Amino acid sequence: MVWIPIGSVVMFKDWEHPLMIYGRKQMDSETKRTWDYVCCYFPHGNISSEYNFFLNHEDISSVLHLGFINETELEFQKLFKKEVEEKR
Repeated sequence: MVWIPIGSVVMFKDWEHPLMIYGRKQMDSETKRTWDYVCCYFPHGNISSEYNFFLNHEDISSVLHLGFINETELEFQKLFKKEVEEKR
């Protein structure tokens, strides 16, 4: 899996409102479940924790805008990949 960068705007598979990814591998404080991404409404941004949307990679139907990618992001992706492989 290739992680979608922070700042990307995506569509959730069962919804018609765009969301912006602002975190990865995030835990929902209410359910204690870990999700691939935490998102907020686009273009509103992170209003409060009440408006957080947690979803997994397979829940994303399309990427409308890809966030910033540089060497730091690419290294971060390598670390994520290594972590996932070690847990298998």
